[in-house]
Amino acid sequence: MDPRSEVVLRQQDQLKGRVLFIHAPNDQLLIELRDTVQGSIWTWNFADHQAHLALGLDSHFAVTFPEQSFDQVVIFVPKSKELLSYIIHQVASHMQLGQSIFLVGEKKGGVERAAKQLQTYGKTLKLDSARHCQFWQLILQQQEQEKPLEAWLKTYEIQVAGQILQICALPGVFSQDHLDVGTAVLLPYLTQVKSGKLADFGCGAGIISCYLAKLNPENVVHALDVDAFALKSTELTCQHNAISANQIQLHAVTGIQDAPTGLDALVSNPPFHQGIHTSYAVSEDLCQQAKRHLQGHGELWIVANRFLNYPILIEQYFGHCDTKTDQQGFKVLYACATNR
Repeated sequence: MDPRSEVVLRQQDQLKGRVLFIHAPNDQLLIELRDTVQGSIWTWNFADHQAHLALGLDSHFAVTFPEQSFDQVVIFVPKSKELLSYIIHQVASHMQLGQSIFLVGEKKGGVERAAKQLQTYGKTLKLDSARHCQFWQLILQQQEQEKPLEAWLKTYEIQVAGQILQICALPGVFSQDHLDVGTAVLLPYLTQVKSGKLADFGCGAGIISCYLAKLNPENVVHALDVDAFALKSTELTCQHNAISANQIQLHAVTGIQDAPTGLDALVSNPPFHQGIHTSYAVSEDLCQQAKRHLQGHGELWIVANRFLNYPILIEQYFGHCDTKTDQQGFKVLYACATNR
């Protein structure tokens, strides 16, 4: 069990009634709680959401607070400080004065910093410190008027091949306020990507999806991500750049196995973080399984840190892997589904 969940169980005497667990991990926490707690989950991670549903739990996959009333809230601290600010705002605009808001997180994940973000809304109290985690309580003394989602957007412009794109990103989305180096290295090569039915795996703020759609109005781009905030950001980015709704299809996925098949090209700046922890499993699965999602002459385009072993994995499953460029610490990798 996740150590944060273990700490919550240590303090479950504090919990009662209808309790919303925000960003709860994929484990047995809600099943092991006493019957006096009616637990629900709000998550923006689709893989966790599917796992919660499989356990028969009341799980909500969304970017906004569930349309229900709750007696208490337990927030599992997310990696992003900006995302936590948004989550706390959502809680403070939906909960009643005097209700308890609990915060749990790992010390190395910034839980003490996160607890300070609560102080705007009342006095905080640390209830527990164990398993390298902390558990805090706030009695809500200051409510807020809910602000529209768009108020939390960060926008910036990028220029590629003479085109200017306006990028929209919500809190917690990768590269929320600037173009990351990997994507910047990849973008000039997207003009070489085969047109047709395309997929952007790990779409983030929608930079790759939007540019692929701009390159050819006949392209249909499937934007794939595990994160609800990324999918909403991609939707907003495409709207701000006048991309037709017929060109973009948003998909919440648990991994590459959920991607459409028969693709002409699959493009990705693949993720390598799970919360605060580094994890290459999703990216390695992409290299291993991409070919089965491509049609006969379909293409795989990936940008990745040069020290990663993706070329070896891709060559193992495609029979070859070409390095299109190697610059600024990143490689653009290409493979075709038809072996040489």
